[in-house]
Amino acid sequence: MFRGFENIGTDYGMIMAILGGDDAGGGVIWAPQVIEDAREHGLVLGDNGSLYDTKRGQTLPADISAMAVMPEDQLALMAEPDIADVVPRWTARYLDLLALSARRPVEVIGAGGIIFDRPGFRVDFISRVSLTAAYSTDEYEVLMPVQGHWKLQLDAEQLTLAPGDTALVRPGVERHITPAMAGEAAMYRIQSTADPAGPSWHERTK
Repeated sequence: MFRGFENIGTDYGMIMAILGGDDAGGGVIWAPQVIEDAREHGLVLGDNGSLYDTKRGQTLPADISAMAVMPEDQLALMAEPDIADVVPRWTARYLDLLALSARRPVEVIGAGGIIFDRPGFRVDFISRVSLTAAYSTDEYEVLMPVQGHWKLQLDAEQLTLAPGDTALVRPGVERHITPAMAGEAAMYRIQSTADPAGPSWHERTK
């Protein structure tokens, strides 16, 4: 399935990708239009996945060929889901998450999440009053603030996290996460799971 992203607002935008496990199912397949548009700007995509800027004098190595454009018969097999299926099933909106996290963290992606899937990790949304006590976990945890500044207490170490920061917390380390300022504060918390690599999990079991 091809996908593309565009910031349609006036605020600074950032995209963070979360990859589960070591098996993503294969390499990236670029839409023909992307390859053609890139060529018009002097960019050539190699079949090794690297991008070469001919305007800067870069050339393809001798053992690398330009990425071939997907033929029409393969292009016809690419999924084109209806927006009516995507929005309710695969979309979690910030303001909804902010409301749902008023008393506790809300699971965004996971077996019981708003987006129910088991990709090798789970994602929780945390706002100002979601967490009140220190805790530890046996899993790796990544913290990604999206609004406000946060204080992260790790045993004897203290850090301040801001939107755009990413913090990796190792298993077994006690952590205490609290807002470091007044006003709206929110972050995503990603925890690794033991789910095996494989296709997306489309059906709820409960």
